Amino acid sequence: MNATVPITCAMAVGPVALAELHRCLGLPADYGQRRGLALQAEATIDSLVTIAYTEDGRAIQLAPPAAAAWMSLKRAADAAAIQLIPVSGFRSITRQTEIIRGHLASGRPLDDILRLVAAPGYSEHHTGHAVDLTTPDDPPLDAGFALTPAFTWLNTHACRFGFLMSFAKNNPHGIAYEPWHWCWRPSAETT
Repeated sequence: MNATVPITCAMAVGPVALAELHRCLGLPADYGQRRGLALQAEATIDSLVTIAYTEDGRAIQLAPPAAAAWMSLKRAADAAAIQLIPVSGFRSITRQTEIIRGHLASGRPLDDILRLVAAPGYSEHHTGHAVDLTTPDDPPLDAGFALTPAFTWLNTHACRFGFLMSFAKNNPHGIAYEPWHWCWRPSAETT
């Protein structure tokens, strides 16, 4: 993949424009197939539910069924004295592109970026079903989250609410280990 990519490409709207955006960013046409990642449908912005706010006041939003499952999971965690703090939820294709462009502008090689960030159109955050979590004593988006009681609790209980960790160590997608990233999948719910 090209390490020096222009950052002035037009924003994607629809599958044809998304393919053009990928080409412009230097992504191979078979990125999803190579990584074993499916295109993710982008949630409708006006249907999202705010579940929390970041320290700077930005809304963290999920799709309604994922938000309801999150609230149930959060209540159960609270009852077990586990503090879970959402740091990210829905992320648009536009925002995903901005993140990648920011890394490219700082000189980071595209291959390195794609180990940390899914290509636009492939992030579970687009669906409004994914939430990134931390705890009061853990820095956000840090692999150290895997050493917390919160992570241990999630591994045991999150599936009851339909949440699964998407990117385990040595996952087949080439994405770095993300113990903080949990995605709601209704088929994962157990009673």
